[in-house]
Amino acid sequence: MGVVPDTRLGKIEFYEAHTLPGGPWAANAAAIGLTPAAVTALGTLTTQARAAFNAAEAARQAAKAATQNFYDKVRAMHNGPGAGSDMIQTIRTWAESKNDPNVYTLAQIPPPATPGVSPPPGTPFDFTVGLLQSGALELKWKCNNPSGTQGTIYEVKRRIGGSGNFSFVGATGVKAFTDDTVAAGSPSVTYQITAVRSTQRGNPAQFTVNFGVGGGGAGLTIESVTAEGAAGGPVKLAA
Repeated sequence: MGVVPDTRLGKIEFYEAHTLPGGPWAANAAAIGLTPAAVTALGTLTTQARAAFNAAEAARQAAKAATQNFYDKVRAMHNGPGAGSDMIQTIRTWAESKNDPNVYTLAQIPPPATPGVSPPPGTPFDFTVGLLQSGALELKWKCNNPSGTQGTIYEVKRRIGGSGNFSFVGATGVKAFTDDTVAAGSPSVTYQITAVRSTQRGNPAQFTVNFGVGGGGAGLTIESVTAEGAAGGPVKLAA
């Protein structure tokens, strides 16, 4: 660390303590190799630096107060009771009550935007299948849904064997599902997973799990997993 502090204010305080009347340089100039005139001159520079600091600090405080005043005035103009935002709402209410779109033209403000219809949910992909010790199948996936939408659930249907109709087995609000109702001895099971939001349905994705015999809590092992169609994408086995 140097003799003089690194900060500007620290430098001022250091030289104030050493050069101004009562300081060691002012009191002992000749004894420490300095001249009283040089110490006095440095003391004058120090006093000027302190005055400049005080002026700068006052200016900063004034600028801060002015900026806050500016923010407050803009807030009052737009958000204050009966001010800009309320007037715009009054104009819109008037236009709606009169069923007259010309009101917006006269006021030179745009009419309210017509609510758009969000696209349907996405298609599940990038499936991962794991066989739990209990014999249940743990399914996980990804799904890219439209930005800003909420409330998507995933409908899970299942078909045992290579043919037949799909049966509903459950729904989930997350991108995972555990199927603990697969009967031991099933040769294969095909899942169809569809993202649903309100009345809109995404494209379903399907994949088939083919079983072997000899392991797992239900005497099953997963022999292979195959995706059906491009929408399903690859399927991974959980470690």
